[in-house]
Amino acid sequence: MATALYFLLFGATLGCWTSRIPAIKAELGLSDGELSLALLAFAVGAIAGMLGLGRLVDRWGSFRVLVPTALLEGVLLGPTAFMPTLASLMAALFVFGLVHGTLNIAMNANGMEVQRAWGRPVVTSFHAVYSIGGFLGAAAGGVFAHRDVSPEATFAAVGAVVLALALWAIAWTLRAEAGPPAAADLEPSAGRRRGGPQLTGLLLLGGLAMCTLVGEGTAADWSAVYLHESLGSTPAFAAAAFAAFSVAMTVGRLLGDGLAARCGPVRLVRGCGVLASAGMIAALLIGHPVAAVVGFACLGAGMSCIAPQVYMAAAQRDPARTGAALSLVVSLGYVGFLVGPLVIGAVSTVTGLPTALGIPAVLILLVVVGASSLRPPPRGAEATA
Repeated sequence: MATALYFLLFGATLGCWTSRIPAIKAELGLSDGELSLALLAFAVGAIAGMLGLGRLVDRWGSFRVLVPTALLEGVLLGPTAFMPTLASLMAALFVFGLVHGTLNIAMNANGMEVQRAWGRPVVTSFHAVYSIGGFLGAAAGGVFAHRDVSPEATFAAVGAVVLALALWAIAWTLRAEAGPPAAADLEPSAGRRRGGPQLTGLLLLGGLAMCTLVGEGTAADWSAVYLHESLGSTPAFAAAAFAAFSVAMTVGRLLGDGLAARCGPVRLVRGCGVLASAGMIAALLIGHPVAAVVGFACLGAGMSCIAPQVYMAAAQRDPARTGAALSLVVSLGYVGFLVGPLVIGAVSTVTGLPTALGIPAVLILLVVVGASSLRPPPRGAEATA
């Protein structure tokens, strides 16, 4: 429950921040281009945290990284609303992103340790709680905005709640310490022999994560645009596409652990990939607003279990280097989330948006083909690592 709470707070903090972006933009008088620079600073900080500081999990253990970053998550949300200039906002968002990215690795690593101790799949449920947290954070931000509460007061209130709950969860968090030194640290020659295949396998998993999260970023940025501008639906109905995507993803993640225990990760990811790709392609071919909503729902349900299974496969590659493995794979996935919508927009200028939206469906099929890489290593190999 404590680890799930960290996932909830992680999603709620980000959801609250994104819900007040328009107000911050208006307060500082930022143009769209200037706002993009501020958001880029957060993204760069998050990737730096994942790739750099996330590796501290292997040295100190997930608990010692998870607790301080979760507390800082609540503390650093507030200052982003008090920055008077674009430059100061970019600096605040970079630091906030740095902590946010590090927390992402630490909580996932702790979730993997909870699953090992629990003895059955539970990681996908953590990601479902993250989705619920994002909804709750956005809803809280929306309520504050509706009541004309300033972003400063909003972030101070939400940050205080995050800080209080993170403090409460410390007493119940699994205190898994850092693992034993990896074989590569003890025997450099053995590390060199295994480094190539090990790195190649992690890069493959990172590629699968990237292909998956392209679809999530595309749904967030382009689903409403597609229904409104390409299919002629009303703005209100166009918003239903991403809502259907989000609800289907959350429900899929709530069911994912049971499906993983029954089917195994490879069969689960293949089935989910086929559902996501087939549903999206069918919706694009039909070209009707209702079909599009159903298609994005299929995309969300299909994608719901893929990323958690990919992250779990990465953590199982070498239990002594869970932090390093997750840092690489999660970072590549996040790059797909950021870059994917930009690629969709660029391609749509040439082919039209309906054709460009076929790209995520094709990428998900690549995940189906590469799903065999999610098989856990033999027990003997894991013990050797």
